[in-house]
Amino acid sequence: MQSVLRVVRGALLVGALLVSAVPGAAAQAGPPRPAQAAAADTADAAVDWAPPLSTRGRHVVDAHGNRFRLRSGNWDGAQGSWNGSGDIADPAGHHAGQPSHGIPLGLDRTPLPTLLADFHALGLNSIRLPFSNEMLRATAPVPDGAVAANPALRGRTPLQVFDAVVAALTADGFAVILNNHTVTTRWCCAVDGNERWNSSGQSTARWADDWVFMAKRYRANPRVVGADLYNEVRRDVWDDPNWGLGDNHDWHAAAQEAGDRILAEANPDLLIVVEGINWQGIPVDGFPHGRPTLTPVRTLSHTLVVSGKLVYSAHFYGYTGPNHSGATGIGETSDLRYQDLSREQLRQVVHDQALYVSAETGKHFTAPVWISEFGIGADETNGRPRDWFRNLTELLTDADVDYAYWPLVGWSGGSGGDSWALLRYDSEGRRTGVLDAGDWRTPLWTGLTDAPGRTGAVPVTPAWYQLTTDHRDHNASLRVRAGGDWDSGARKAVCPDGSRLAGLSHTGGRGLCASSALRAGTGGHTVVRDESHVPAGGDWAGGYTKFQCPAGQFLIGHSVRGERVSAALCAPARTALPASGGRTVWFDRGDNRPPGTPGGEFASGHYKGQCLPTEYAAGIAFTTRFGARTSPAALLCRPAPPEA
Repeated sequence: MQSVLRVVRGALLVGALLVSAVPGAAAQAGPPRPAQAAAADTADAAVDWAPPLSTRGRHVVDAHGNRFRLRSGNWDGAQGSWNGSGDIADPAGHHAGQPSHGIPLGLDRTPLPTLLADFHALGLNSIRLPFSNEMLRATAPVPDGAVAANPALRGRTPLQVFDAVVAALTADGFAVILNNHTVTTRWCCAVDGNERWNSSGQSTARWADDWVFMAKRYRANPRVVGADLYNEVRRDVWDDPNWGLGDNHDWHAAAQEAGDRILAEANPDLLIVVEGINWQGIPVDGFPHGRPTLTPVRTLSHTLVVSGKLVYSAHFYGYTGPNHSGATGIGETSDLRYQDLSREQLRQVVHDQALYVSAETGKHFTAPVWISEFGIGADETNGRPRDWFRNLTELLTDADVDYAYWPLVGWSGGSGGDSWALLRYDSEGRRTGVLDAGDWRTPLWTGLTDAPGRTGAVPVTPAWYQLTTDHRDHNASLRVRAGGDWDSGARKAVCPDGSRLAGLSHTGGRGLCASSALRAGTGGHTVVRDESHVPAGGDWAGGYTKFQCPAGQFLIGHSVRGERVSAALCAPARTALPASGGRTVWFDRGDNRPPGTPGGEFASGHYKGQCLPTEYAAGIAFTTRFGARTSPAALLCRPAPPEA
């Protein structure tokens, strides 16, 4: 199989890019460069995985259920390089003096096959490929000089060059994760018009439309495996992003909307990568400010319409900090930077800000965490930043975490160059960096990429999903969506396909779903608005209104109008269910949850009721009596069939 893949990979690469026409290929002939020689076995291993990717608990897995640790690099450039001041045609106005012309860096200096061989030699299996929304609409061809080492790409628009890069990477065995890095092609990330997904006059709807466009564009390429929704969401001059307030700056809601649209309208196979909030507040001592990253996920996570596709991500750089913007001068505060923390302090902070999401299993928020940006300069001589890089790479190794270094490619020589790049190329295509002697980062990078981690099959374990009707519907079932609006005007919450309702909060509109094989493969759903399915003598919540599922069905959702329960949503089971009995779980006066609280805190600050993992929910009870809350008060829990 591997030999066949190698042949196909090579044919696709040559056919798609006409690399045989690249001038300078003769200069690469003869004894292979060290990177090319070292890359052979790594390249073979890179194609030894089966797309699509999905998740099981804290791990990303391939189509066979085998662990696929994202060992990635950020190949930037298509997101833009202009710093925002001065002449855009002047290289000095671009980051590190490297005008990218809206395409991945290095295509002017090195043939694509050489770049890919060097990526393999680094030990990478995946590439985070940033782009801007502006790039999608650029109609002018890139300058010939921008692709001087790859003349087959002359005359193409930035998006067409991006297409060719995606094709080359995937044909060579790499997994590609698309990253919407910026709105405009201006260098990120400060107060630059790219602070949010809907900055610079772009609406959330148009942003999601662009994502649907990109997901459809590469749908036929199974090695395009992910959509990293937006980079470093942060404060602009006037406003902060938030996580769950339901307004136009609600990053949690926007990511939910875009992720669901990608999966439902474009490509259900893609991983959906959601980065935490990178900055809130005014970076001035005495004013509230900080870097929330993934801390809000503990109480409000995402439940997508396709399960097993959610990955969370976070960025860590030594010069920034949990409450430090990374600035010097204006915007600098007295807060500690990450590089000021001891080894143990850094480990605790990174855990609290991000890694708890994957470390704490069996929760509604449990998911893989991808540290999708970290990096440092080859010319760094200060001891504290070097210690930080050592401490972080050791942490990533010990925690067996997915990662992506920033940046992968940069220039060297002349007036421009990025010392942070793992691979740097001069105007003649000569390479320096961590693959060569003399780079102090080499042993730390090699230690990270060569470190043993979990491999092989990852077993399927119970999964938990949070529902929220805080501000809008949360219908996570594609099967139910296909049937239309089942309770018009009410806020509706429905568990994802392949799960069942396990718990509800008394107030706050939250719910908890548990993975389950209980639902029948065919048949619709039943909307219950009254007590017609409560059998004679079966009053399981005396004095309360009971919305009980019909015989042979179980709860997958509910709806509310204001606080009042409006309806229960039930689905047919694939096997016989108990016709009577069960127990009433009350939660209107306190929590009533199983030992160990499986699924985690799904409604912080509210009373919650939850069936046992060995039970299913068959009904919801509430009251309309004067002075009482009309929200959910009790669940009817019954024994579930085995393996359901």
